[in-house]
Amino acid sequence: MIHDSRPRASEASFFDWPKMLESVLMSGLTLREQLAKAREESRAIGHFNISDSNQFNAIVNAARHAEQPVVIGVSEGEGEFIGMHTIAGMVTAARNKGYEVYLNADHSYSIERAKQAIDLGFDSVIIDCAKSSLDENMETTRGIVAYAKANAEKEILVEGELGYIGTSSKVLDELPEGVAISEETMTSPEELSRFIAETGVDLMAPAVGNVHGIITSGNPPLSISRIEALSSASVVPLVLHGGSGNTDEEFLSAVKAGIRMIHINTEIRLAYRKGLEEGLKADAKEVAPYRFLAQSVKEVEDTVYQRLMLFAGRIF
Repeated sequence: MIHDSRPRASEASFFDWPKMLESVLMSGLTLREQLAKAREESRAIGHFNISDSNQFNAIVNAARHAEQPVVIGVSEGEGEFIGMHTIAGMVTAARNKGYEVYLNADHSYSIERAKQAIDLGFDSVIIDCAKSSLDENMETTRGIVAYAKANAEKEILVEGELGYIGTSSKVLDELPEGVAISEETMTSPEELSRFIAETGVDLMAPAVGNVHGIITSGNPPLSISRIEALSSASVVPLVLHGGSGNTDEEFLSAVKAGIRMIHINTEIRLAYRKGLEEGLKADAKEVAPYRFLAQSVKEVEDTVYQRLMLFAGRIF
């Protein structure tokens, strides 16, 4: 059972965020160290996107009870909605309480957004140029790596993405056009090795049959053999994007094959909406958000807890 003693991130003062950011990684393990530990223990770290404080509290609480580190992700749209400064302050407040929470700028499509996350002290940033040519992708990624090393006061990991897997975290009726799910279009070990060597990235998100969003007819199967080949060719941790819609068996096999972080977003959104609908249905006259949103928080907590335990190999 998950207890309802959620951390009160709202207790952190928004106006104190610059000061709080200074201590975001002053205690505990860095994200790089957490990834190394995950490799030693043959598990993966869960990465979950948010767009409000309710989802944040639910994810942090689930991670506490699962006794697992967790990465909070915000895409460009999510970051704009919740506020980049605000989420940085919330994560810092949680870290200062001793929680193993990390912050990632998920799918930064512009150089400006990636640099903003670096300047704010995020733990990691993804520069997503997967739809560009290989050379253009490497050139942009190389520039972000250089910026992070030259301008960040602490270590910030830069993640590259190689292979197009779509962009939408929605429930889709059909597979997005151009998604790399065939053996010919998925990321190759040769391209991966070259990309890492020429950009200096700290993490890599390859195309291995995965896709963003949940396909109503069923998501394509992950290519575990391709993950194994990429893991053998890579000198940096591999990240699985688009985890929503894949089976438990696939996750366990992917982790065993070398995946060290798994992104979940659409599942979180569905859980949140399900809880909201149930909360509103239970009392149509209720107007207090903390009451009609309580079920939303619980649904997200349960979803995240189950995923974290699975990624750690503790349940099946």
